[in-house]
Amino acid sequence: MKYWLMKSEPNEVSIDDALRLGAAPWFGVRNYQARNFMRDQMQIGDGVLFYHSSCDEPGIAGIAEVASTAYPDATQFDSNSHYFDPKSTVENPRWILVDVKAIRKTRLLSLAEMRSNPELASMVVLQKGSRLSITPVTAAEWRAVLKLLDKPK
Repeated sequence: MKYWLMKSEPNEVSIDDALRLGAAPWFGVRNYQARNFMRDQMQIGDGVLFYHSSCDEPGIAGIAEVASTAYPDATQFDSNSHYFDPKSTVENPRWILVDVKAIRKTRLLSLAEMRSNPELASMVVLQKGSRLSITPVTAAEWRAVLKLLDKPK
C-alpha cells in the first residue's frame, strides 16, 4: 500500500463535497509528474491525505483512498471546461485521473502545525518550492499525520 497527499481547492471540491459524492473523479490535474503518479503508481486502496489548498487556511482536511485505476480525464476534451486541452485527443489523451473516495473528515491539520512537527520535516508538501497537487507520503509520515489528527489541537 502507498500513501499520497492530494490537494484540492475547497471551492472546487472540498472534503465535505467528497463525502457527499462518495467516490469522485480527481479531475483537472495538469502537471506531468502528478499525472504520472496517478498513471504509474496509484493503486486501488492507497491512502490519501485530502488537503485543502488555495484557501484561507490550507491543510489536511480529511482521509480518503484511491478508488479506481487511472483513466482519461474527460475535462481535457470539453472546450467549455477550464481544463480543456486542445492538444489532447480521445485516441491519445494527455491527462488521466483516478477516482478518490472520502473516508472521513478530520480536524484541519494546518500547514503551520505540520511544519512544527519534526516527524514531518521531510514531507514533500513542506519542502520549499513544492507546488505539486499530488505528492507521495511515506508510511512513517502517514502514521505521524494520523497521530496528530487524533490529538486535540
